Amino acid sequence: MKRKRVVLPRVVMENYAAEGKSLARVDGKVIFVENTIPGDEVEVLLQKNKKDWGEGIALRYHKYSDLRVEPFCQHFGVCGGCQWQMLPYNLQLQYKQQQVTDNLTRIAKVPLPAIRPIIGADQTTRYRNKIEYTFASKRFLLPEELHNPNISSEENVAGFHARGYFDKVVPIFECHLQNEPTNFLRLAVLEYAKQQGLTHYDIRQHTGFIRNLLVRLATTGELLVNIVLGYEDRKNREALLAFIENRFPEITTLLYTINPKKNDSLHDLEPQVFKGRGYIIEKLEDFEYKVSPKSFFQTNTLQAEKLYRVTREFAELIGSQTVYDLYCGTGSIGIFVSKQAKKILGVDVVQDAINDANENARLNGLQNAAFFAGDVVDICDDSFFEQHGRPDVIITDPPRAGMHEKLVRKLLDIAAPLIVYVSCNPATQARDIALLNEKYGVQKIQPVDMFPHTLHIENIVQLKLR
Repeated sequence: MKRKRVVLPRVVMENYAAEGKSLARVDGKVIFVENTIPGDEVEVLLQKNKKDWGEGIALRYHKYSDLRVEPFCQHFGVCGGCQWQMLPYNLQLQYKQQQVTDNLTRIAKVPLPAIRPIIGADQTTRYRNKIEYTFASKRFLLPEELHNPNISSEENVAGFHARGYFDKVVPIFECHLQNEPTNFLRLAVLEYAKQQGLTHYDIRQHTGFIRNLLVRLATTGELLVNIVLGYEDRKNREALLAFIENRFPEITTLLYTINPKKNDSLHDLEPQVFKGRGYIIEKLEDFEYKVSPKSFFQTNTLQAEKLYRVTREFAELIGSQTVYDLYCGTGSIGIFVSKQAKKILGVDVVQDAINDANENARLNGLQNAAFFAGDVVDICDDSFFEQHGRPDVIITDPPRAGMHEKLVRKLLDIAAPLIVYVSCNPATQARDIALLNEKYGVQKIQPVDMFPHTLHIENIVQLKLR
């Protein structure tokens, strides 16, 4: 049976909900609508229509909210990278603070202290130290371009995937997320490929030469570029790399990676060095970090310093404690707090990350830090505690999915006096806090905005053993 099409002709959005949606109330039902802000008056097509709530998309805007500002990027609303450019930054911060408050109160449902005001970014554009561009043989067409005979989707382009499309790419002329030469570099490679007749990758057919371009730019000024190719073609590869090297002498490390796989993941591939050391050095305060093309490193260096300073403050270190750094990655948090700790022990399941973490400890001359590959649930047993000491402080910084319930149970068994929980997803953080509530109480909460003009928010929570 065909579902009835339900259109609400005039809906005034009342408040921000979460994840880029605003809400309105229509006949007692809460309606969530994407790509709207409070004050917008829209015609809504319902895609989900439940008894008490509905979810839809805006078919037409009758009136734009007075809160809106003009987006500064010509690609806003198409590439999917920045969802909130139409909101002034102070309102972005307000809604992110609200998101943290709502998640912790509605999901965790535990006693909470007052949530500190969110720490905003001083630099709201050109803040990313890492960007990855996609080179594709299919161009995403805007609605006004669909019936234009002079514009074809069969065109080699470089940019970002259109939101909701894995096989079509939005051609980007200027991205405001990273300092130059990021745009100059992408456009130069695009033009060179056109002149030389080099093919772009087709994600459906799995054919084509140029796939991706990774650009990492450190605050130290060091610049890493990794060009990802679909197959080996030595003549064209060497000519392309020589072109990039000559055109952009400021590149300190230039690499290439051959990726013949059907997915874009590079974790099981080895980048090859064409020029430089194969990595760059990034700095947080006085600490240096080796960042290679596959390393995980916070993508906003200036805000990462603020995030880690709060983490260090919440850890309440006085020089005598043993700190366990869980989901430690390349050791960035553990190393950052190391001067105030007796010992740092980091754990992560990714062996390459642990290799980088131990290298970073050596780079900073640390004698009190060691990092181990494996699952925390398996590693942190009685023999490990006997050899290294039980934790006085645990810092955990899991991925968006949060901590596995087995790890939460393990933390409850370990019963360290203090836990600092750093999260990029307050919803899963709230879920885990509810489980930890069996033994731990929340003492401090600090949201930090790492990604202006996006929906993402980091949050730090201090928990103490009762």
